Amino acid sequence: MNRASYTSADTGIEVIDLQSDAEFLNRTLHVRDSAVQLEGLQRLARAFVERPETVLQELVDAAVSLCGADSAGISVERPDRTEDDYYHWIATAGEYAGFLNAVLPHQPSACGICIERGRPQLFRVSQRFFDLMGVQAPTVTDGILLPWQVDGLQGTVWVMAHGREIAFDGEDLKLMEVLAEFAAMGIRQQRQQKLLLDKASAAAAAAMADELAHKINNPLQSLTNILYLASEGHHGDGARAVGRQALGDLQRLSALVKQLLELPVGAKRSWR
Repeated sequence: MNRASYTSADTGIEVIDLQSDAEFLNRTLHVRDSAVQLEGLQRLARAFVERPETVLQELVDAAVSLCGADSAGISVERPDRTEDDYYHWIATAGEYAGFLNAVLPHQPSACGICIERGRPQLFRVSQRFFDLMGVQAPTVTDGILLPWQVDGLQGTVWVMAHGREIAFDGEDLKLMEVLAEFAAMGIRQQRQQKLLLDKASAAAAAAMADELAHKINNPLQSLTNILYLASEGHHGDGARAVGRQALGDLQRLSALVKQLLELPVGAKRSWR
């Protein structure tokens, strides 16, 4: 989509390329406190090191406070996406905080237009869109939407106003461009951390499977010997006691097998 402006009364979405929007470029709404901005970015940097699992939430909280937004959030294209379940809101703040983990369709979508254009966009969303989605939410009267991309994943980061028709300016855009970079880095970091944890979990599961395999061998060997002797007639009238002992071993074996079956498939393969 190469058009600088997209407006659809049918979907309630308006998306305007900020690079070609003279009205936005001429806005001067705020006097920025550089010390406050620096402090907010320092909090994000510390979160990367000390609390990486919180960095995306820290980012949208910072977007709300530093841009004076009513809401902020981060969306990502789902790896298993379908047309109806395409964009996943992985962080939200402000009035839209309750929409964390919301899933939106591919179309209609301001996110899709932003990603396709690959540049920051000004956007507005009327009540028509929410009626189509079947949800109750404040309309978007002014918003900035930016794309991000990392390691084959892509999505958007955004700030919104829910009543002010002119809420953001070029200084907000500059800050959001920095936050979009933070979002990409944060998602990369969380993805790498998950891969490491998955590997560690798989290793732990493999070790557990090996331990269980040895435990299973003991009652199984005992049960095999008992049933062999019984089949040879060595137990005579003691068959009842033999049966009870075999039942106990079978129950132990069943419990261990149940534990083994609950392990990840890759871990079970490690001892076969």
